[in-house]
Amino acid sequence: MKALDALRHVDYPEDAVEILIAEGRCPSRQRNAAATEARGDILYFLDDDSIVPPALLERSAGHYDDPSIAVVGGPSLTPVTDPPLQQAFGLALSSRFGSGSVCNRYRQVGSIRETGDNELILCNLSFRREVFESFGGFDERLYPNEENELMVRMVKSGLKLIHDPELAVRRGQRKSLPAFVRQLFGYGRGRGRQTLISGVSGFASFVPAAFLLYLLSLPLVDKPVYYLPLLCYLVIGLACAFRECSGAGKTLVAPGLFCLFMILHLSYGAGILWEMLSHPFRKTTPRDCEVKLRKVKEFGRQQMI
Repeated sequence: MKALDALRHVDYPEDAVEILIAEGRCPSRQRNAAATEARGDILYFLDDDSIVPPALLERSAGHYDDPSIAVVGGPSLTPVTDPPLQQAFGLALSSRFGSGSVCNRYRQVGSIRETGDNELILCNLSFRREVFESFGGFDERLYPNEENELMVRMVKSGLKLIHDPELAVRRGQRKSLPAFVRQLFGYGRGRGRQTLISGVSGFASFVPAAFLLYLLSLPLVDKPVYYLPLLCYLVIGLACAFRECSGAGKTLVAPGLFCLFMILHLSYGAGILWEMLSHPFRKTTPRDCEVKLRKVKEFGRQQMI
């Protein structure tokens, strides 16, 4: 497990760190189960492939000296060792045109700042435990977007969320195009379900769904002016692709990145529409599944609990 291997090298007192591994098929429930078992004042959620730098825990803990801060996190960056296709996925996700307001989840920019749920990602996210518990933890009907729903509630109550670009983990992107499509489709479904459960938290997330509906309607409208939004999308998308690729020294692959932009937007939009349309026919109760917890002792041996 990459995360555990990296945690063995953190600059933090070993007796002050408790590592719990939650295994199962219901991520929201797994994380809640681990949080319930945890004894520390800070809960730090990592995915099993999140590679953390040595200073991550100490730097994160320092932010909690301010009692108004409830959540601290940083970006998830694509490792430089990833092959070209995975690097391209990372470039699409970190682009403002590709991911909109959530692009800073995938790039290291700016300075420490108060933020909203759009800049924070659950594979690299910590919570003040007492606050997490007081809000009831993650809504187990959601995956993904369980962290977004929780953080929206926290912000509405006046608590602070902090994005620290230096709290960056390295995490590989999906290894194939079909896997990338499934990832974005799942993200869209998560946003759709979050909206149905807790209401609209931002209209920008629904632009890809509107764009997909617009493309589907093109054969039905025989007016040249109706193609103007598509032309604007093509021009702006290609310009952004060339800018992103030139910044990475890979100008020749800009057309390929533009195609990834389209795949990203349409997959995400399709996920939203699928969830919104199928919701009346789906169960809204949390899935019933088994969760196994393992406690890591001395950063090596594991014990069932």
